[in-house]
Amino acid sequence: MGRRRAPELYRAPFPLYALQVDPSAGLLIAAGGGGAAKTGIKNGVHFLQLEQINGRLSASLLHSHDTETRATMNLALAGNILAAGQDAQCQLLRFQTHQQKSKNKAEKAGSKEQGLRQRKGAAPAEKSGAETHQEEVEFSVENLQAVQTDFSPDPLQKVVCFNHDNTLLATGGTDGHVRVWKVPTLEKVLEFKAHEGEIEDLALGPDGKLVTVGWDLKASVWQKDQLVTQLHWQENGPTFSNTPYRYQACSESGTFLGLGTVTGSVAIYIAFSLQRLYYVKEAHGIVVTDVTFLPEKGRGPELLGSQETALFSVAVDSRCQLHLLPSRRSVPIWLLLMMCVGLIVMTILLLQRAFPAFL
Repeated sequence: MGRRRAPELYRAPFPLYALQVDPSAGLLIAAGGGGAAKTGIKNGVHFLQLEQINGRLSASLLHSHDTETRATMNLALAGNILAAGQDAQCQLLRFQTHQQKSKNKAEKAGSKEQGLRQRKGAAPAEKSGAETHQEEVEFSVENLQAVQTDFSPDPLQKVVCFNHDNTLLATGGTDGHVRVWKVPTLEKVLEFKAHEGEIEDLALGPDGKLVTVGWDLKASVWQKDQLVTQLHWQENGPTFSNTPYRYQACSESGTFLGLGTVTGSVAIYIAFSLQRLYYVKEAHGIVVTDVTFLPEKGRGPELLGSQETALFSVAVDSRCQLHLLPSRRSVPIWLLLMMCVGLIVMTILLLQRAFPAFL
């Protein structure tokens, strides 16, 4: 029996390191690159349009944004603003889509500069002279502010995230410092030493608290720069003499937990029980660099179709893979509710017949 394979959704011309999903526009954003080395491998951020075609979730390249000599290693999304970790800096990007109407061929014959070319197969103009228009999408990406966020001897921003109302973003990197910045000016409002060594992940809560995890085997909760509580792996978790453990990531609560491993495997678990529902061994065959779920808002439910959830994964192999979890409900919820109501009505009728004097 052959090894289980996950569908390949997209292959980029460079290694992929970061993923985000914009559910309102149905966009999958994948980023990476070969860095500053003169190997001929490009650096960029690719915007993919997600669509349901013949009952299958597919992705097509909508726009490619060139990041010149900087590979994007981490991403955060706030509306149409991207925060991209590129080497030692954080670069803000704004992306926009514009709907444009192209006129019919007869109107464009006099000037090639009037409007966009009409798509093949568009309806011809009527003899009455009525205009026919074809909507086309124009996509643009604008570089906003950029700021250096890490100051170690070999500086690298490793993580970035926005707060709940997208007015602040926090960064962490190899120097172990957390830095908080205003959006979109990137004016620094807070800086403190959070870990000895690299910061692996961080999250900003709606109450202003900040959670960090680092290579020093610690997970910490902060109120501004004041430590609230801390977990240390050697003190709070199992240890084995020959096996090093460290906290790797912190994530938002939800129904499912998606994991990618250094050997390229991908798994989906139930968040509260850690029951494994899906697993593909060595799906990528090389370290998985990022995973993200298709959100259950915006166009998410439409794109999911009959699936219960969809997980995207990327790796250094330049591939973006799709991992679908089929619905586990054999009977629709609405049918279960109708059956329950029917049982209640039948029970009441039977009681009325058996005990007419009491009902």
